[in-house]
Amino acid sequence: MKFTVDVDCTPQEARAFLGLPDMESVHEAYLGRIKEAMRDGVTPAMVQDMFKSWSPMGDGAMKLWQGLFDMTRTPGGKSDG
Repeated sequence: MKFTVDVDCTPQEARAFLGLPDMESVHEAYLGRIKEAMRDGVTPAMVQDMFKSWSPMGDGAMKLWQGLFDMTRTPGGKSDG
């Protein structure tokens, strides 16, 4: 036997029904930081922090990335592209 149930509710109502936490305040804070970064521009420190957070090995992986980027530079310090 097979049957289908259609539920008409908002995403907030579905999360509440399933007992999931309300993450709206976290989402708003995250969007605020993204908007601030877009407005102020991206700094090299922000890119470095982003790579550090993505890398499972921390500083070791960051040094690996820096080495890879350094290899793409010409001896004069200018990029090939």
